[in-house]
Amino acid sequence: MVTRTPLLPVASGEGRLWIKCESLQIGGAFKLRGAYNRLAQIGAAGKAAGVVAFSSGNHAQGVARAAKMLGMPAAIVMPADAPAVKMDATRALGAEIILYDRHTESREAIAAALAQERGAVLVPSFDDVDVIEGQGTAGLEIAEQLGHAPARVVTPCGGGGLAAGLALALPDTEIVVAEPEGWDDMGRSLALGRIVEVPADAPFTSCDALQTKRVADLTFATLQAAGARGVWASEAEVHTAMRYAFGLGLVVEPGGAVALAAWLAGKLLPIAGDTVIIGSGSNVDPAAYAAVLGGKA
Repeated sequence: MVTRTPLLPVASGEGRLWIKCESLQIGGAFKLRGAYNRLAQIGAAGKAAGVVAFSSGNHAQGVARAAKMLGMPAAIVMPADAPAVKMDATRALGAEIILYDRHTESREAIAAALAQERGAVLVPSFDDVDVIEGQGTAGLEIAEQLGHAPARVVTPCGGGGLAAGLALALPDTEIVVAEPEGWDDMGRSLALGRIVEVPADAPFTSCDALQTKRVADLTFATLQAAGARGVWASEAEVHTAMRYAFGLGLVVEPGGAVALAAWLAGKLLPIAGDTVIIGSGSNVDPAAYAAVLGGKA
């Protein structure tokens, strides 16, 4: 039910560098992998009540699309300031949208109450074994496409579902998580050996897909056991990466470009063996994207 996305070779001058184009996945992001795997586990008795999820957009679309494929209703709790392109796409897939204020309200609490009220299944964006395993199929594809496991995979990270899935699928591969500057809580958590939250005064980031205040115990433990480490990229570095990807013929949203940004900024040296960078999504507001390409953002 998902697309086998291309593995694009990039001349790096040091080893072999590749971009895994999850930006070309159905729905414009890797999220359908985990969403479909989770919803497919729901039995016939649970389908009528449907599912509830919370997301700024990519997980929302993944759940909405999987629910449509499997014939069940979906309600998505989304921040009122989510990009219009993500909100419109989620609604177009038939999902009900419930808006909340990300600064004053808890999306987790709203979604949990709604699921209990409706008898629906709550589908977290990353804190779920089936979701994590579904995201890990991207890693299995990478190994099949290369003919072997890569030496390193660098992936955007919000709550850590994709990164944890990659770690499980590629146990002999170094996993590097990339996050926006000031929102690098997974990287700092891994460095400290305990979970730390994003501070209340975190700086602005256009990487809406990665604005997770706290990673999950499950994803943190998985990445810690894998020996993963973190890097971060500034807003300017992310915009540079988006323009670089456009030059390759790829549309990549801010959150999806963070891993590429880290490489372009020289934060992944040395590149030895096969290094795969995940371009995780393409769902970006057209006006904001045009501003980045034009150097006005």
